Amino acid sequence: MGANIEIFANHRIIISTPDNPQDMQYRNPTPTVDIILQRQSKILMIRRKRDPFKGQLALPGGFINEGETAEAAAKREAMEETSLEIEPIEILGVYSDPKRDPRKHILTVVFVGIVVGGSDKAGDDAESVEWVDLADIEKQRIAFDHLTILRDYKKWKASGGTFWSTKRRND
Repeated sequence: MGANIEIFANHRIIISTPDNPQDMQYRNPTPTVDIILQRQSKILMIRRKRDPFKGQLALPGGFINEGETAEAAAKREAMEETSLEIEPIEILGVYSDPKRDPRKHILTVVFVGIVVGGSDKAGDDAESVEWVDLADIEKQRIAFDHLTILRDYKKWKASGGTFWSTKRRND
């Protein structure tokens, strides 16, 4: 039987044969979720307990587990990090810039959600939970690409629409 040869933009070659499909190797982005929760003029942020970006503010979120939907991951991560029960109500966008996380290529689905129960209290890899005024967000030290996400959120609130990594932001 013949071999399948794939050449990718990063010059990685994968050769697989029908007799040996386990030889196939994929280096795919890792899926995550982030959640925007707003109360009056403030956005819920966590202060990161660990690197990368230890001590900086970030949106609550984390990795999607195998067998879990993105929506279920958003609910679980919000509960683990903030002790809040949330409900995702909209998708702000998908952010997939390969350099958005220094650990590896991580893609995130960003949900806008509402709090439906609980009291905010830091847990998991959150050092603290803080409600930060959206108007002051530019003055904060913010992890990952979450400042870009929050800038997009401000635009979304004003005009709607979704965002993604390569969307022109000057429209």
